[in-house]
Amino acid sequence: MELIIKQIAKELDLNPKKVEETIALIDEGNTIPFIARYRKEVTGGMSDEILRAFDERLKYLRNLESRKEEVIRIIAEQEKLTPDLEKKIKAATVLQKVEDLYRPFKQKKQTRATKAKEKGLEPLALCMFKQEMKSGSCESIAAEYVDAAKQVETAEDALSGARDIIAEMISDNPEYREWIRTLTKAHGLIVSQATKNAEESVYEQYYDYSEAVKSIPDHRILAINRGEKEKVLRVKVTLPDTSIMEKLSKTVMNPAGSIFAEQVELALQDAYKRLIAPSIEREIRSILTERAEEEAIKVFGKNTKPLLLIPPVKDVKVLAVDPSYRTGCKLAVLDGTGKLLEYATIYPNKPQNKVEASRKVLIELINKHDVDIIPIGNGTASRETEQFVADTLKQVEKKVYYTIVSEAGASVYSASKLATEEYPDIDVSIRGAISIGRRLQDPLAELVKIDPKHIGVGQYQHDLNQKKLNDTLTGVVEDCVNSVGVDLNTATPALLQYVAGVSSSIAKNIVKYRDENGKYSERKELMKVARLGNKAYEQCAGFLRITGGKNPLDNTSVHPESYDISLKLLGKLDYTIEDVRSGNLSDISQRIIDLVPEDVDAGELGISGKGFEALRALKKPKKDEKAQSAKRFDKALKKLAAEFEVGLPTLKDILDEIKKPGRDPREEMPKPIFRSDVLSFEDLSEGMILTGTVRNVVDFGAFVDIGVKNDGLVHISELSDKYVKHPMNVVAVGDTVQVKIIGVDQNRGKVSLSMKGLTQ
Repeated sequence: MELIIKQIAKELDLNPKKVEETIALIDEGNTIPFIARYRKEVTGGMSDEILRAFDERLKYLRNLESRKEEVIRIIAEQEKLTPDLEKKIKAATVLQKVEDLYRPFKQKKQTRATKAKEKGLEPLALCMFKQEMKSGSCESIAAEYVDAAKQVETAEDALSGARDIIAEMISDNPEYREWIRTLTKAHGLIVSQATKNAEESVYEQYYDYSEAVKSIPDHRILAINRGEKEKVLRVKVTLPDTSIMEKLSKTVMNPAGSIFAEQVELALQDAYKRLIAPSIEREIRSILTERAEEEAIKVFGKNTKPLLLIPPVKDVKVLAVDPSYRTGCKLAVLDGTGKLLEYATIYPNKPQNKVEASRKVLIELINKHDVDIIPIGNGTASRETEQFVADTLKQVEKKVYYTIVSEAGASVYSASKLATEEYPDIDVSIRGAISIGRRLQDPLAELVKIDPKHIGVGQYQHDLNQKKLNDTLTGVVEDCVNSVGVDLNTATPALLQYVAGVSSSIAKNIVKYRDENGKYSERKELMKVARLGNKAYEQCAGFLRITGGKNPLDNTSVHPESYDISLKLLGKLDYTIEDVRSGNLSDISQRIIDLVPEDVDAGELGISGKGFEALRALKKPKKDEKAQSAKRFDKALKKLAAEFEVGLPTLKDILDEIKKPGRDPREEMPKPIFRSDVLSFEDLSEGMILTGTVRNVVDFGAFVDIGVKNDGLVHISELSDKYVKHPMNVVAVGDTVQVKIIGVDQNRGKVSLSMKGLTQ
């Protein structure tokens, strides 16, 4: 355990004591959101993202230690464990090294070498491999092992079997494999070629392609892998054969010579071509794929987070549109709480083209329900529908705006069991429109109903390790839900199950209790919920909000364990708990500052009355009054923390929360762009500067919605005037950005954009 603590501390640049205490918190069953929010003193303020990386690394290192113990036990049972080998296994820092060391002792399936050993040829192989004999002939020595009963009928049969054993010995040598792997990483090439049946496809650039293993980008690895899976590409890794064979020969062959030199040379060549090269090629492919998948999963997670945290558009009536051609556009009118008021289907697009009849229905619904905003799904027929809506809005007296909303996963939700439970009497197609409308009103509450991998921001998600992808995205959703907080009296089970400490069954029980007993009036009522015990309450209570309850602290992220501290703080500053409810804490920061006197103090100087006032008048003005106030504020907080025997991070969090009960952190995120007119592709020209929304960020750039049919691409080289290591260092999904058009391909419907020279 000590080694694990030291390694995590070194890798993540953390204090070893903090690492040890954080591991203890995890082992006690605390959730990552709870630890990140309410145990900052223990972790040193690690974010949920760092804590998840910490937890993942902890699991890997524990698994590594477990595997080391197992390997040592197995080798010891074979009575082949030496002190040196045990030392090497224990010193290994990666699983691959442990497996390399274990390889010679691993029980193998029937191989040419194992068959040769069964024929009694291992002593001959060992004799040959030592290369000590200078005289005599190989054949005469091998003849001693001829045994017809064991199917060794000639000396050549014996030599052939011995070579097979030597080849496997060379292949299993962990040191050889390590430097061959290193050489291949440094000098190998990934090569792809078209298969015989390959035609024009998205993989054309890879039909005759090669790139260095050490520099090939992750997205190209995934693209090549997919092309291979679809049988469009043949892919291989070319190893630096000459360099490897030269080094192997120098290492294996006895420079002094031996009668077995030729035999060992043959075994060496066989070992490399038949055993080592194919194995190393598979390993390199696996290493590259694993690296690319891990990066893609990270990208997916980082893209998903800002999408989930898009600010809700509250208290507006929406008319959601799920666009389509043949089956018509589905409309759903929702009130400010997301309640369905009315729905309809119109056919403004081909093949029906019932434009005027559709326009009449749309205008009637807008006027009847006093609609404020029209969210339009961004799928099939989106831009044609957008044009229709924009033209229709010109005939409406009230100012109504529209916006484009991602509909990724809406169809999956529409046909789900959850959607059926929510809208048992509503057609599947209408449910999609309802989902689109609610995504505008409260993106987080709606998107948690969908499997995160269907949200649609990332690359190659269907090719990735699905367990790792699901685990990562579930973690992202949990972090988002817990950072925002959940209204205990309105939340659905789909949302509640992502709250720290709340399982799917407990989420249903929370809602069931609410349905049977009415609204929750205070957090501690949760203790009456079936299966929600003390530990679950500790984990979830701080993330659940009650608006207008008995205790205004229940509408903040202050944890019940800190209520006493909160009351002490309020009392110290001459506030009451009702001041929190009324929001009457506007001068709380000043009251804290006033707890610490200014730098010049009359009592300390022994001056009073007019003399002190004169001294103050003579004193030079402060260079930076804000800095002085901040210094006094920090000093006062430290004194209060010591007085209340509470950690400074916890006290700061309490202060932030009681100042703004019910605060929604999503308010600080980029807001959706609302439009009243539409751009056509033909309107675009090079040099135009437009405002758009980032829809997706990938390794090679960002896709931006500028209001035309297809999103434009800002290549990584056009994201900034400075060097950009990764697009996510510059933009995130949901960002509103200014872009300049640098290329328009009318035939392919593609737009190239740039953010260079534009202030963001």
